[in-house]
Amino acid sequence: MTPQYSGLEELNKEYKEAGLRVLGFPCNDFGKQEPGTNAEILEFATSRFGVSFEMFDKLHAIGPEQHPLYARLTQAVEPKGDVRWNFEKFLISRKGEVVARFGSAIDPLSEKMLEAIQQELAK
Repeated sequence: MTPQYSGLEELNKEYKEAGLRVLGFPCNDFGKQEPGTNAEILEFATSRFGVSFEMFDKLHAIGPEQHPLYARLTQAVEPKGDVRWNFEKFLISRKGEVVARFGSAIDPLSEKMLEAIQQELAK
């Protein structure tokens, strides 16, 4: 799943000038796949995948320590409910509304995601 960083970076480069902002929120809730410090995670993402989009501090996407961001994201659009695995993606409109949710199996460069991004950017 980690190679999704490459696809997200490609989206960042392709659509940044049009207004898209890719934001990364590392999480160690799923299979303990993100055990490093914030600095280690950033170093890995930048050195291995060329990530230049903004990476935030590690947070909890599920459970009793769920960050308020994820509490809002996971209830805003269908399918509602907890994030199921790493690299789940949410599309937020320019007005701050959650308009789409893409599971971790959806490639960032999939036609489904590209269409949704292009539609939002055209508004």
